[in-house]
Amino acid sequence: MIRLVGFILTMLLMVGGFMEASGTAEESDQKADAIPAGDYVLYDQVVTRKFLTSATQLVVIDRMTRLRLSPDQEGPTTIDTFQEQGYFDGELPADLVREFSAVNRQPSRLEGRFHFGVGYRFATGDTIEEPEVSLARPVTVARARPVQAPSVLDRLAFSRVARSLLNDDALLYVEALRPDGTGAGFLVWFRRQGGSLTLFDTEVAWAIQAQVEPEEGPLLAP
Repeated sequence: MIRLVGFILTMLLMVGGFMEASGTAEESDQKADAIPAGDYVLYDQVVTRKFLTSATQLVVIDRMTRLRLSPDQEGPTTIDTFQEQGYFDGELPADLVREFSAVNRQPSRLEGRFHFGVGYRFATGDTIEEPEVSLARPVTVARARPVQAPSVLDRLAFSRVARSLLNDDALLYVEALRPDGTGAGFLVWFRRQGGSLTLFDTEVAWAIQAQVEPEEGPLLAP
């Protein structure tokens, strides 16, 4: 009997240790997947310098990060993609390109760490979320349309930020999508200047413009 009790206790301890180890590993994976706070400083630079206007009061941001560099791209961005497209005339550091491909293999969840001076809301699919501190039900984009105006920037999507080995360069992708289906995607290159990473150059990855119907001229007399 004593041996049986000892065996059972040993098994319980082993199972408990395994579950604790699994939980620790899962927490470590989640922390590793979390977007560093310093990356939001670069996101803020992009929003402030490239998209905000004096009339902007609200920015809508996709909750999950982007993996692609164009709407018709299938799968994550690879090193071959950069070589084929020749972004920035091929001048991007090789280690920066490798890191961009590595960190953007899986989508990550953006958190409420933006500080670009105006209000913002996250969106998932066709749903615009309420502020994270609120327990109210999310509202759909269709129901939110009455607030759509020039004061609302709808909407931005970001990739993860890639950094070079020496952290002297950084690269991210951002796209602006409008409700009418138009928009554009940009690669944004940062370089260290005066002790901090500063927006250095921007490359247009793709653009979709509104189709303008030609005006009908006067009918010619037979």
